[in-house]
Amino acid sequence: MNKVAFGAIFSTLKTMTRPGGAPIARNLCAAANSSTDASEKYNFKTLKLTTPSPFVTHVEFNRPDRMNAFNRQLWTEIKDCFEQLHNDPDCRVVVLSGGASKHFTAGIDLFDMMKLGQELGAIEEVGRRGRLLEGTIKLYQDCISSLELCYKPVIVAIHAGCIGAGLNLITAADIRYCTRDAFFSLKEVDIGLAADVGALQRFPRVVGNQSWVRELSFTARKFASDEAFNHGLVSRLFDNREELLKGAMKLAEEIASKSPIAVQGTKKNLVYSADHTVQEGLDHIRGINMLNLQSEDFLNAIMASQSKETPVFAKL
Repeated sequence: MNKVAFGAIFSTLKTMTRPGGAPIARNLCAAANSSTDASEKYNFKTLKLTTPSPFVTHVEFNRPDRMNAFNRQLWTEIKDCFEQLHNDPDCRVVVLSGGASKHFTAGIDLFDMMKLGQELGAIEEVGRRGRLLEGTIKLYQDCISSLELCYKPVIVAIHAGCIGAGLNLITAADIRYCTRDAFFSLKEVDIGLAADVGALQRFPRVVGNQSWVRELSFTARKFASDEAFNHGLVSRLFDNREELLKGAMKLAEEIASKSPIAVQGTKKNLVYSADHTVQEGLDHIRGINMLNLQSEDFLNAIMASQSKETPVFAKL
């Protein structure tokens, strides 16, 4: 944008007022409302939530005794957690990590699958068994999709093993970091299943390499962090878990400092555009920005840029 056009927009925005005549711009020197710590707001058993810095929510898996294996409670709590964070004005970005467990996740909890087998065994008719399985699979699919549908960017910090359901999960995140000792496997074919909660749909889109994804999907082969990095599954490697979390938090803090209207609008359009044509994506962002260009965040960011100050954005 040239200086003349920029100046014209800036002058126009300065004169914009809310109904009643109050200026639309906020005082940039005013402090933003502090965010409430997530540990005081959320009470999950298989997840631990904290707020390490303003507007950054750290979600940690909390089943270290089972290496964060996915049981039914973890599936449902992930879904509930991200649906709530989607609407939480105190959260602008999420970091998801493996907590204190030896591995990020060991994948599906086979003991929990045995319980499902018992439920199926109590139903004689095949159509009704199928209906139970359909509902269970749909619940698990919705759990994984909750990361993608959450308007807040999700950064996953992966250490050691990320197996099966874990690989499905991270493909629904926005940004993936891992330690150099991390390893991955799309394990489902080794337990007699086709992956059914998102990896077969998202993994090829994430890395853009059908041949590699199909090799991994058909064989359940374990692959290391350097292979994941070289194929674009993860975007950064770290020497240890401490450095991994430090890097993820630094990125989260930077994102959280930006306009939440701008960041959430960006994610909405990125997700939408992945499954639509270029023109449909352009139409979608046009509809978003016909409103967002009138927001106070746009004016605050421009004013801060002109005055060399750090902009302050209200909760969203």
